[in-house]
Amino acid sequence: MRDIMKLLQQAQEMQGEYQKIQEELQQMTLTGTAGGGMVTADVNGQGILKRVKLDPAAVNPADVEMLEDLITVAVADAQRKAQEQAQAQVSKLAGGMNLPFKLPF
Repeated sequence: MRDIMKLLQQAQEMQGEYQKIQEELQQMTLTGTAGGGMVTADVNGQGILKRVKLDPAAVNPADVEMLEDLITVAVADAQRKAQEQAQAQVSKLAGGMNLPFKLPF
């Protein structure tokens, strides 16, 4: 019985730490780029898009498709960085255990 109580206490502590990590991830800003910095995208540590910035030189009305591609690449780059950061934070919580869990972005 004592072992079960200790296990439950550890689980509650981990849950509290996980909540802290989620709050920290919300406050982070990670930036992805494309086109040599012509397009940048900022996401928080959870991968939620916060801002897209375009260099005026990237805006060519005759080639909207290229701009769309650059935005897609910049957002994907930022989200990849956010996922790596989140995985690193969760890994610290798990004490380096390799948990079979992937973030949803």
